Amino acid sequence: MEKLTFQKKYNAIGRKDSSYEGIFVTAVKTTGIFCRPSCRARKPKPENVIFYDTAQQALQNGFRPCKVCRPMEKLSATPDYVKKIIKELHENPYLRIKDYDLRQRGIEPSQIRRWFKKYHYITFHAYQRMLRINTAYNYIKNGNTITNSALDSGYNSLSGFNEGFRTIFGEAPTSPNEKSVLNIVRFTTPISPMFACASTKGICMLEFTDRRALETEFKELCKKLNAVILPGKNPHLDQVQSEIHEYFSGKRKRFTIALHTPGTQFQQSVWRILQKIPYGETRSYKQQAIELGNPKAVRAVASANGHNRVGIIIPCHRVIGSDGSLTGYGGGLHRKKWLLDFEKKIQPRKN
Repeated sequence: MEKLTFQKKYNAIGRKDSSYEGIFVTAVKTTGIFCRPSCRARKPKPENVIFYDTAQQALQNGFRPCKVCRPMEKLSATPDYVKKIIKELHENPYLRIKDYDLRQRGIEPSQIRRWFKKYHYITFHAYQRMLRINTAYNYIKNGNTITNSALDSGYNSLSGFNEGFRTIFGEAPTSPNEKSVLNIVRFTTPISPMFACASTKGICMLEFTDRRALETEFKELCKKLNAVILPGKNPHLDQVQSEIHEYFSGKRKRFTIALHTPGTQFQQSVWRILQKIPYGETRSYKQQAIELGNPKAVRAVASANGHNRVGIIIPCHRVIGSDGSLTGYGGGLHRKKWLLDFEKKIQPRKN
């Protein structure tokens, strides 16, 4: 199986590539410190570099963590003050946190604006508006009047609510072409933050936040399900975070979370076969095609794997080339290798 060479790792730290987070750390012999791949510090000379798979290995060999990039912390983890505010907003749709309120809490408004823009791709105030719209949408869906739903969600006027609703849904609250809502959450893992989306039926997306095709996937998903993506409470999102945490802790090998994965009949059949691949094992595209009953459908199988939007749970990372080489993976080949090595390490060998 293809290995991540010294040169590839060295090139990655030259680019300050955060996509290699969790894959390795860089120890520098001349300074005695170790860094994450995306550290802003000056690139060391190759003869002074030692790469370790984990921070623990670097510590065991006498290196200390960098004070600039803080490699002992999860990259892009949600700060505690942001977690607290998000929890408050989800629990109270009336709440409107303005710049004055943030300063009263000792939080600089520009700081939280930058965080939401960087990691949620929207402003903090837009996040609050979307939460209120989502709350009102659920009130209307449960039979409440539009007026009461707007007021119960913290809107001061019906006209303001109608305008906000139309901006997000593209239609008025009274429109007969009712769209559904997909809720979204961002959370961290040992190898990168992930986005999860869920409908009322189950998880419909689980992807690393730096996946190149992510924006396209969001658009396709919304089109297929006639939906909009909004932050909000969803029990499937709570469950998927719990199960993914257990997976990375080595405590879970099978997932029980409900899935809602729109696709063609052929894609659905390929994704079902993917879920049958045992933990810690691999299959080739050809083996998948044979199991489908069509040995010549290798390219079609590969294409269906590529259209899988639910990483790890529908484990396309367990599919490799017929010659044992790593092949395309939307999350990056380095993450694919990490996941395969991780599962083999956890899975006991068969006698």
